[in-house]
Amino acid sequence: MWLPRFFPSALLVLGLVCGREALVSSSAGRLELSLDKFRNVLLNKTIPVEAVIRNIASNVTVVIFQVHSHQKNVTISFDKNSSANSSGTGVDKGLVSILRPQQSVCTWYLQSPDASQVLSTAVSFAYSERDPIPGGCNLEFNLEVDPNIYLEYNLIDTRIKFAPANLGYARGANPPACDSGTGQNSRWRLHYDIYQYFLPENDLSETALLNHLRKMSDVQSVRASGIRLVSLTTDEKTNVHFSSLPGQGVIYNVIVWDPLWNTSAAYVPVHTYACSLTALVDNCYSLRRLSTKIFFTTFAVLGLFICFFGHRFWKTDLFYMGFIVTGFIFFIVFARIASLSYDVCLILTGVAGLVGGLLLVAYWWRFGFVLLCMLIVGLVLGFFFSSVIFFTPLGDYKVFRDDAVFWVTFSCIALMVPIVFVGCPRILNILACGIIGSYSVILAIACYLYTSLAYITLDLLRRILNDDFSQAYTNAPFQTNDFIILAVWGMLAVGGIMVQLRRERREVPFPPHPYRIWKRERERRITNILDPSHHIPPLRERIHNKLSQIKEFFRKEQPAGERTPLLL
Repeated sequence: MWLPRFFPSALLVLGLVCGREALVSSSAGRLELSLDKFRNVLLNKTIPVEAVIRNIASNVTVVIFQVHSHQKNVTISFDKNSSANSSGTGVDKGLVSILRPQQSVCTWYLQSPDASQVLSTAVSFAYSERDPIPGGCNLEFNLEVDPNIYLEYNLIDTRIKFAPANLGYARGANPPACDSGTGQNSRWRLHYDIYQYFLPENDLSETALLNHLRKMSDVQSVRASGIRLVSLTTDEKTNVHFSSLPGQGVIYNVIVWDPLWNTSAAYVPVHTYACSLTALVDNCYSLRRLSTKIFFTTFAVLGLFICFFGHRFWKTDLFYMGFIVTGFIFFIVFARIASLSYDVCLILTGVAGLVGGLLLVAYWWRFGFVLLCMLIVGLVLGFFFSSVIFFTPLGDYKVFRDDAVFWVTFSCIALMVPIVFVGCPRILNILACGIIGSYSVILAIACYLYTSLAYITLDLLRRILNDDFSQAYTNAPFQTNDFIILAVWGMLAVGGIMVQLRRERREVPFPPHPYRIWKRERERRITNILDPSHHIPPLRERIHNKLSQIKEFFRKEQPAGERTPLLL
């Protein structure tokens, strides 16, 4: 994993040279640009690069210049000596140049704030007087007109925010007032569409990012390639939450649309991996902990057994379902109440799951009440079925932002499963064994290889543990790896269900009550003296005899008397 981490720039440079694409070195000091054309440039700290675009048409009123890099910051400014109000620093930054009458040349300056060289790509886009101006009504950030999208992330959610846009206007005219009114002749008629684009799964390379950024930079490309998740009006807040996908590259962009003129403009796209590419620990290359791999691999081995043999080995099945219920509940308790590390929380979850599974088996052994056991099994399958439904685009509907609506709907769907199968508990148990057991294999695969299928249950856990996650859009990519893993999951689930249905079709639905059998056997041994088991010593005496045998085995042999060597 060290090769893509330390040499991405070198590999990208070689690829661009082989592809006959122009690469401008910062030593040249100047970068000649053309509208809508991407150019790659190497930046350093000592010599700023002057980016120039010439021969701008007279009908162009605004030029948005933007620069992108993989992981290292780039400074972009209007002046050679940058200031806070005329520059921006980041991996995805842009500036808006409002053109004066007769102006046909624009100049910007690029520089790396770090000592090392930074490979970046630059592009500029032009807009006319009827096109809205992204960030034209900025009141929050440093730039007067700020077309940038500001992104913050953690392992749970990703948040973006941007400055409101303004209406376009002709060269030399005064910009429309941002707060003059809310009518159709003001910026309040503008609409915002937020788009999301997923990079190829398991690809953190610089080449992939810079190539795919081109599909999310201008209006036509964004609409053709991106996924529109939400549309905002001007009276709504310009900040949006998304579910974080650590290790998965995502690009976001915003298209502002003027319904009066039917014109649009794009903000500067921003990207994230929801993890650090440069940190020494807990970076994008070491997201999956060893403790997680051990836990879910062991869980998957048992789940695979349950998938094909769960109903036959009824007590093992109960232990597995009891482990899931108590482990899930206690993980939430440990995570919300106790400030424990992740590894300690996972160990305690495993211990709680073991105790819960054994308690459910003990309940069955003592009382033998099938309906209560099947209620727990049905709830496990119901909660999983409900999680699958909310993993689809249905879960992103605004009505489910309300926690009360979400949890009532979720619980009703989950309760439907045991209610529907109340008359055929054996079918319910076999379905639960096949589906839940096979999904545990998917969770184990997710510990070694990224797959969006793991977020079926992970998003539910995030919503329980984080109060703000209810506002996040939970869209996830579905690419080649996911289709393959989904096919594996389907084959395992269907195979396990069919095998168990065929094997159990002529058997009794459930085994007899264990406690009654044990009690009947004990009474039979007491009353029937001809039964060999009647003469078996009590348990305490048998344990004492075993310990005595072990003690005799380790005792040294005592000498029998005086011994003399044989004299020859």
